[in-house]
Amino acid sequence: MLGYPSDVEQVVFDKEHGIADHMKEGAYLIDHTTSSPGLAEKIASEMQKRGVASIDAPVSGGDIGARNGALVTMIGGEEAAVQSCLPLLNCFSGQCMHMGGPGAGQHTKMSNQIMISTTMIGLCEGLIYGHKAGLKLDVLIQ
Repeated sequence: MLGYPSDVEQVVFDKEHGIADHMKEGAYLIDHTTSSPGLAEKIASEMQKRGVASIDAPVSGGDIGARNGALVTMIGGEEAAVQSCLPLLNCFSGQCMHMGGPGAGQHTKMSNQIMISTTMIGLCEGLIYGHKAGLKLDVLIQ
């Protein structure tokens, strides 16, 4: 898992140090970075030309989920590759969801982030409204 899509692109495709040209046919590339669906599709396409299976598999659940083996892994990739990688992914994931072809894991993570952020905004707005209305926020939260 890397920090940013640009990091993923560099690690995979850098002409001098990238892994794409060094992976053996039949290998699997699993990217857990929250990244771009387009980049996931590009990686899958390029790796397929080299005989390497690639899946995009961003996770949700944070540090606590990681420590407890309860992450949710949202997977995009070809069915056969995903099935081959599930035993590994299940070691740290409480739930693995194959959402479709390359990029689908990233699209799912983006959908998840949108739902989380709008829920947080709604919660903040509700608390502000309650405060302005003179409500006891500790009771309102309960």
